[in-house]
Amino acid sequence: MERIIFHVDVNSAFLSWSASHRVNVLGETLDLRTVPSVVAGERQERRSIILAKSIPAKKFGVKTGEPLGMALEKCPNLIVVPPDYELYVTASRALIRVLHEFSPTVEQYSVDEAWVDMTGTRELFGPPVLAAEMMKNRIRDELGFTVNIGISTNKLLAKVASDFEKPDKVHTLFPSEIEQKLWPLPVRELFSCGPASERKLREIGIKTVGELAAADPALLRRKLYKPGEVLWHFANGRADDKLLAVPEANKGYGNSMTTPWDVTTAEEGRQVLLSLCETVGMRLRRDGKRAALAAISLRGTDFRDVSRQKTLGSPTDVTEELYTAACDLFAELWDGKTPLRQLGFRVSKVTAEGFRQYSLIDGKDYARMEQMDAAVDRIREKYGEDAICRARLLLGGVAGNMAGGLSKERRTGVTKPVPNE
Repeated sequence: MERIIFHVDVNSAFLSWSASHRVNVLGETLDLRTVPSVVAGERQERRSIILAKSIPAKKFGVKTGEPLGMALEKCPNLIVVPPDYELYVTASRALIRVLHEFSPTVEQYSVDEAWVDMTGTRELFGPPVLAAEMMKNRIRDELGFTVNIGISTNKLLAKVASDFEKPDKVHTLFPSEIEQKLWPLPVRELFSCGPASERKLREIGIKTVGELAAADPALLRRKLYKPGEVLWHFANGRADDKLLAVPEANKGYGNSMTTPWDVTTAEEGRQVLLSLCETVGMRLRRDGKRAALAAISLRGTDFRDVSRQKTLGSPTDVTEELYTAACDLFAELWDGKTPLRQLGFRVSKVTAEGFRQYSLIDGKDYARMEQMDAAVDRIREKYGEDAICRARLLLGGVAGNMAGGLSKERRTGVTKPVPNE
């Protein structure tokens, strides 16, 4: 029996969900999807970036992820609506509920994407394309937003197919169609090929997926190391993947913050990092995990990104220990000359093991630090995140208590009730 995998991707999810809610629930006559519009934060906050855009906004060159100010320069009449994360979680749950009515095996990849294993469902829903059309139309008619559905024999090709012409479309990318549909695409269209990989591939004359598929794997390994070999397999449509109905455990935890004004001193940078470490440490402890690798990332006002990482002496979930590592990396990475507009902190190599390798040199009482963090977590859980704050974060500056990354609503998982749930 041939394996059949669908990749379902909501078209301009945040904007589509906001538009549908405003028209179908609030009774507004203007559909944001039909005019140049975006979902972003407050206009006066430079940290605001474009989270989603309409197709008319795309025609003006507006891009997801760019600063709102840049988008407004391209399209001064752009309609800007604030994000509503409670609404998005509600819409996402409704989407997954519909998908489960077509198959028991659904892997949610993100809030607006999911794979569905449709193997063996032909007798229930007909051929794959017919079943996808049925699924797509039901989502549109019942939930009020559109999706693209990609169909193939593995997750990789199904995801690539869902990115073809939008919106409200069904596309196939079976192995027999790779040469015709996949190989002519630029390499940046290939899943997991980021800007750095694209740049390295261009340096050796590889611009299309077909050229990548025909390249020497040994050359790719030398140029891009292990990711080069992975991309070569992807270019040839090979991916040994299974659908995970139960999500995998986190392999890393991270947080970042675009500052309201430029960071120009080391003290301001350390304050932002402390705020980020507070959130990351809390999440580690909540999940019963410790991390053995810490990393920071910096973005200057020239929009250039730099990063650095270090292995910790022992896996830890202690906020102060994470912060010390972040400060060490910050001192090594930032020259103090280029003002910073974004800082990030991330940990990886996580483990559930509770052991610690103690040092006879530093003399720190880590057991006491762990007890203090646990007490702080309990206070914040009971009375809110701002109930207790480190004195260093009360002195004013660019970062508040536990700033950056997810909003408090998203961190705490507060959502609106879903009908019929």
